[in-house]
Amino acid sequence: MSSVYTILFLGDVVGKPGRGAVKEGLPSLLDTHQPLFTVINGENSAGGVGITPEIAEELYKQGADAITLGNHAFNKKEIAPYLETGKPIVRPANMPAAIPGKGLTVVEKDDIRLAVMNVCGRVFMDSYDDPFACVDGLLGGLDTDHRFLDFHAEATSEKIAMGWHCAGRASAVVGTHTHVQTADETILPGGTAYITDVGMCGPVRSVLGMDREVILKRFRTTLPQRFEVANEPGVICGVAISVERDTGRAVAIQRIRFGEAD
Repeated sequence: MSSVYTILFLGDVVGKPGRGAVKEGLPSLLDTHQPLFTVINGENSAGGVGITPEIAEELYKQGADAITLGNHAFNKKEIAPYLETGKPIVRPANMPAAIPGKGLTVVEKDDIRLAVMNVCGRVFMDSYDDPFACVDGLLGGLDTDHRFLDFHAEATSEKIAMGWHCAGRASAVVGTHTHVQTADETILPGGTAYITDVGMCGPVRSVLGMDREVILKRFRTTLPQRFEVANEPGVICGVAISVERDTGRAVAIQRIRFGEAD
């Protein structure tokens, strides 16, 4: 058995094009990277905002071991009871305690227990509890060194700060929400894999997954517009992270961009 294993993480799945890209491309990624765990952010998978139980089940069938969400976690009302079923799906942990669901789940394979956490940032976002204090609480209660955090945040500064906040205490801190893959993947001191934003699984000929003409009209006129997911081919953005089995420390992180549109 290898001394390291791989976590495959796919960024925000956006609407039907994103789901189509995952369905078509994930088998190849699983074959190439042979991940022990596959985690997918599904918070935009239903029409660009939110997720439904049916879509969550679809992602599990395609290979997801856990699903993370974000600020659109509850845009589809039918997801609330689903979050209470014990499935490995996490909404932001720094929400009021009475909100359905949980912000941490543990998935286990080959004697490795991976804690998957989801937290939202506060800069330019809706009102959330302090994400740094929330993460401290989550990490302090874990009995495994294998720790994966999806930090769903807008500001690059807040994401980078979270990476340093968790350096040496988490196997990986990956940024989501802004849908544009950054080129700053690195291993922080103490063995924490980090990237500011993983990017999205969705239509690249768009504005963050939305129809570009609609967004252009919004910017040019300042008038309200109904956002629609772009009807364009989707691509997969993600990362593959290599983690030591014995220590939970990351030793490598690789950006993935699969199925690029012509």
